Amino acid sequence: MEKIRVMIENKQKAVKIPTGLRMLVRRCCNAVLRMENFDSSAEISVTFVDNEQIHQLNKQYRDKDMPTDVLSFPMGENGVYDVDHTTGAKILGDIVISMEKATEQADRYGHSLEREVGYLTAHSMLHLLGYDHEDGGIQRVRMREKEEQVMAELGLPSSSSYVMEDDE
Repeated sequence: MEKIRVMIENKQKAVKIPTGLRMLVRRCCNAVLRMENFDSSAEISVTFVDNEQIHQLNKQYRDKDMPTDVLSFPMGENGVYDVDHTTGAKILGDIVISMEKATEQADRYGHSLEREVGYLTAHSMLHLLGYDHEDGGIQRVRMREKEEQVMAELGLPSSSSYVMEDDE
């Protein structure tokens, strides 16, 4: 596999970022790209925010007036991506994770913050690669299978079942 650059920025103070979490996010991005046989160099931006920040982004970009756990901003369409001309890498897009929501969901589902952030990263990476679950059905099932495959590969298997809410 080619070089994968994951730029991570912490723009929140609500949740202390555990040691090793940034490495887990990078490993997760790499695992999704490997699973999808993505054979080019790639750049991904990941930003940790609080509920207030993600609420504003969700309202601005999705017209949903509430905080959410993760947002994906793909830079490509149908497998065609912008390219960083200095590195030749395909710019896949941006992932924004609410660390407050991730903490709440980890508590709700009875697993670690690391597993939750890993899951949200895998979920968002699949969106950056063109997957969509908004219409439900087989696409949603396929996406969930791929997310869980990555979690198992990283040693973070599901400890409970997820309850999907209507707004997810």
